[in-house]
Amino acid sequence: MAIGKNKRLTKGKKGGKKKAQDAFAKKEMYTVRAPSMFSTRNCGKTIINRTAGTKIASEGLKGRIFELSLADLNGGDESQAFRKIKLVCEDVQGNDLMTHFNGMDMTRDKLCSLIRKWQTLIEAYVDVRTTDGYHLRIFAIAFTKKQSNQAVKSTCYAQAGQVRNIRKKMFEIMTEEASKCDIKELVQKLIATPDSIGLEIEKKCQSIFPLQNVFVRKVKVLKKPKFDLLKLMEVHGDNAEDTGAAMDKVAAENTVKALKGAGGRL
Repeated sequence: MAIGKNKRLTKGKKGGKKKAQDAFAKKEMYTVRAPSMFSTRNCGKTIINRTAGTKIASEGLKGRIFELSLADLNGGDESQAFRKIKLVCEDVQGNDLMTHFNGMDMTRDKLCSLIRKWQTLIEAYVDVRTTDGYHLRIFAIAFTKKQSNQAVKSTCYAQAGQVRNIRKKMFEIMTEEASKCDIKELVQKLIATPDSIGLEIEKKCQSIFPLQNVFVRKVKVLKKPKFDLLKLMEVHGDNAEDTGAAMDKVAAENTVKALKGAGGRL
């Protein structure tokens, strides 16, 4: 081999090994703030890469969806642990993420525990529009139960006509309850214990066939109105105006009299 050729023989591989970097060193943490409908406002933390170049951290956080248990959002009430609430990040203020309601669901184990043999399962869903422009799809579930005077027969199946009538009632009640209020009031109805919409369905359908375990199973947000920061602040309850301290009129008048002729302009 000619001397001076193949100069890279003495050197290592081109590029070499990259140093292992700590991935969390370039991340920052934000606090997730839940709306005022829930008792626990600071409901978690989330991380994202710091702003670098054209990648802005706040833009990457907007639209991020968080799924939380209703028990965690309402001060650890275990009776509500079967409900899952979805919150979406609408705005970033400092290190706080201002979220809004983005849907509701039921845990699989709760749903499976309700389904049994010898009864009829009735499901219905309806698309509704709230007064503040949210388009929602609400799903409800109900089960038939034995009548009070039923002794011998172990089953409690509803006939096809009765199922149709119950489903029709479910449509009416869900549409009426959701279309007459805004999203904030509707969420309060959905997270109430016991379920106010479920109780209304059970009460109205009693004359058709007795029902049990009636729940709003799921809520989907199909379409949202245009983003409005003022409305978001209303939902978070952070729009209280600073009106200042109450003024004592008598003390103010005495101060004005005392200042007269004291070299000032009063």
